[in-house]
Amino acid sequence: MTSRVALEAIGVSKRYGGRDALCDVDLIAESGCVHGLLGPNGAGKTTLMRILLGLVQRDAGSVRLLGRPLDSRDGSIPSDVAGIVETPAFYPYLTGRQNLTALAALDRDDTASRRFSVDDALEQVGLAANARDRVAGYSAGMRQRLGVAAAILRAPQLLFLDEPTSALDPRGVRDIRALTRDLADDGAAVVLSSHDMAEVEELCTTVTIIDVGRVIFSGAVDDVRRRVPASLHMLRTSDDEAATAIASGHVGVSVTTVDGGLEVSADVATLDAYVIALGQLGIAVRTLEHRVRPLESLFLELTRPADATGAAVAAIHGPRNQTAPALS
Repeated sequence: MTSRVALEAIGVSKRYGGRDALCDVDLIAESGCVHGLLGPNGAGKTTLMRILLGLVQRDAGSVRLLGRPLDSRDGSIPSDVAGIVETPAFYPYLTGRQNLTALAALDRDDTASRRFSVDDALEQVGLAANARDRVAGYSAGMRQRLGVAAAILRAPQLLFLDEPTSALDPRGVRDIRALTRDLADDGAAVVLSSHDMAEVEELCTTVTIIDVGRVIFSGAVDDVRRRVPASLHMLRTSDDEAATAIASGHVGVSVTTVDGGLEVSADVATLDAYVIALGQLGIAVRTLEHRVRPLESLFLELTRPADATGAAVAAIHGPRNQTAPALS
């Protein structure tokens, strides 16, 4: 099955008060996939989402949503594009169901193609029992769920979710993640902004990482790991203290003591030499397990200030204004 590009943003730029909020940003998302949009606070993620949803005018660049160009002047978006950005707002004196009914009425011409009815949407996000309660009494997590319900009412083929699980309890997190997966499995493209790296690893197949308004990486989640030169292993020996001391004499080996053993960061050849050295000095290697580096660690390396990392930054992703090719 040939993938289809649902979102194509090329060279998007935005300035506020003489400062670049976004500079020449490219973002491509395909149907049937969840694409992560990552970056530290203030990186420009929310500004980018607002531009892509027609809420803010861009200063430069082009945007195509489901194959249709987004006019930066009128900001109108196709009826099968939806999203929530930051904290959703609703009429507090109406119930959750009344709020969604009012929103559905605005899209009355699309009722036939809508995937979820109001009641279905409330059920999908776990608010069926609270449908007749006034939104004024909703918790922050319940309002977040209601925002997701409002977005899926449009049966979106392109959905933007800005920190959708940030205020949710563990059960709510599970429900929204499952819904996100289901939407992608049904063919929608989902652009997910999140600070929860476990969530990104669980849901996303591709990511774009931006920092100070510029793309520093775009590609597959697995490719993020490959772009970091060192590999992480869990090592248990007959004498961890001596093994740590020996590591100090091996260039390219970094050892950290953790509960139950040692975390060893090194490339494959350097690790082999280190393990051989341990054996030659009579230190038995009891277990050596490859541990996939969490995306959080890689994210921190990619977004660390250039002057703090020197050549390491260039080794990971090249010059900071260089964008890795997005995968097709």
